[in-house]
Amino acid sequence: MATGPLPERKIIHVDMDAFYASVEQRDRPELRGKPIVVGGPPQSRGVVCTASYEARKFGVHSAMPCSQAARLCPEAIFVPPDFPRYVAVSEHLREIFRRHSDLIEPLSLDEAYLDVTTNKRGLPSATAVAREIRREIQFELSLTASAGVAPNKFLAKVASDHKKPDGLTVITPSRMAAFLEKLPIRKLPGVGPVTEESCRKFGLVTCRDVLAQSPATLERWLGSLGPHLHDLAQGIDPRPVITDWIRKSSGIEDTFAVDLHTLDEAIAALATLAEGLARRLERDDSRGRTLTLKVKYSDFTQITRRRKLPVATRHAGVLLQVARELLADTEVGRRPIRLLGISMSQLDGDDEYRQLHFPWVESLLGAGSDHGLGLLPRADDPTS
Repeated sequence: MATGPLPERKIIHVDMDAFYASVEQRDRPELRGKPIVVGGPPQSRGVVCTASYEARKFGVHSAMPCSQAARLCPEAIFVPPDFPRYVAVSEHLREIFRRHSDLIEPLSLDEAYLDVTTNKRGLPSATAVAREIRREIQFELSLTASAGVAPNKFLAKVASDHKKPDGLTVITPSRMAAFLEKLPIRKLPGVGPVTEESCRKFGLVTCRDVLAQSPATLERWLGSLGPHLHDLAQGIDPRPVITDWIRKSSGIEDTFAVDLHTLDEAIAALATLAEGLARRLERDDSRGRTLTLKVKYSDFTQITRRRKLPVATRHAGVLLQVARELLADTEVGRRPIRLLGISMSQLDGDDEYRQLHFPWVESLLGAGSDHGLGLLPRADDPTS
């Protein structure tokens, strides 16, 4: 039986504008119109979670050291992050999304893809859906969002960034080639500063430059990334919106105000991190099979050590014990450290845990002993 072509996808990418900073400015009128940096104190080793657009004019951006942000913008007001509040706003945001589509792929607290090829309210176009979502966000949350509408995820994300803040950009199939022609390759997924510099050596600055070369030539120059960039430069992205996305890892880390010099200091810090990670895994109802230890020394060199465990776990005592054993394979105690982190990957569900977890935990920690786990200090639990 003959069938017609599959319907063209209609994808919206919604991205809140300077989310954390905007929530702070919304809830604290004295901060409105001011350069705001959400992150650690200005002289700390913390990093910027986000910055208001007033601060971004000075070159402040996410993941920048707070001390650098303070130098770039001396008038900046530094605000500690309030993640429970941001999560509550994000949950309301998801409620708005669900009014329009069940095909939602969250990327973080403040952005998501929506497949509105068929929308739940019967609005006449994806553009109309995007306008209504932005209107509801403004009315109900007193926040602004930028949105991109396009036939696929790649183009929708590029579009949402095109007129930030508070913008809406629509790339229809008929506009796609003209839009992409002048698009800088740094806007393509997978092109960071290093790759961009490599591309420039071959005269690749825009998508038009990429399309001027054959996929074989691009592969010779850039390896497997070359043909992928050729597809993107044509607007080809077959990825669907994934609604059953499963978190692949969970982690927590701490950058210390003062370098840690002794092994005992490092173990105490790991105890705090283990408790924080255990709570995060419990909150997400998940357990991990592989523990990774991250160490950054005072000279900024960084190493990782990992171990695959016989079964999945989220037991704080197990996390601490394995992290301590991995610590023995580092120079901690002989070299000062500025950061420690632990993460769990290969996350599993409950069934196998119920069958295998407790005998293994007892063998590792010692049956009948809590090893003082109830006395471990509580850790802050920031999320990025």
